[in-house]
Amino acid sequence: MALLVAASLPAAAANLYCCHDPATSRRVCADSVPEQCRGRPYRILDSAGNVIKEVDAPLTAEQKAARAAEAKRQKELDEVARLQRRKDQALLETYGSLQDIDVARLRAEAEVQEAIAQTESRIAVAQKERKRWADEAEFYRRKTLPADVESGLRNADFEIKAQTELLDAKKKDLELVRQKYDEDRRRYLEILGSTRRGSATTSAPAPETR
Repeated sequence: MALLVAASLPAAAANLYCCHDPATSRRVCADSVPEQCRGRPYRILDSAGNVIKEVDAPLTAEQKAARAAEAKRQKELDEVARLQRRKDQALLETYGSLQDIDVARLRAEAEVQEAIAQTESRIAVAQKERKRWADEAEFYRRKTLPADVESGLRNADFEIKAQTELLDAKKKDLELVRQKYDEDRRRYLEILGSTRRGSATTSAPAPETR
């Protein structure tokens, strides 16, 4: 390997590999990568001395790990953005205006509230039934309860417990419905504002605000 340590290069030379040698504070060039350039950034020059490529120094283990972590993070961000675009597209295909969201919310809330009212009614019936059996049980305070009384109390307690758990679940459903439509409305307004600024990320028509 021919090694050159000079400021100028011969015109007839082939491509040369050059780097700065910190040991001599001079540029080192050769027709292949000089030993002094191993592990360092270097340049590839043509026969006229023009830089045709710059090669970075090899990454350290820490740099490789950092780059891999950044690539993973960027991939995750890209996936989040892709899913958000799909959700936004579905939102715009579902609703044509803010009024559509409000109407859908009222309808969904009404369905859950009706289910809540029905459950509360069943609880009231079960509590009334239990009171009837409890009143009858008073006659047998110091005696063994008849089988039908004991069964009636047990069944009423079971029904009250089951319907109360159902009522709690329905109330949570109502809160989830409200949260969903709050979020739909918030995001719809964001998309609308983005569209108006000419930076919408979807090709769907601009939503309306009726």
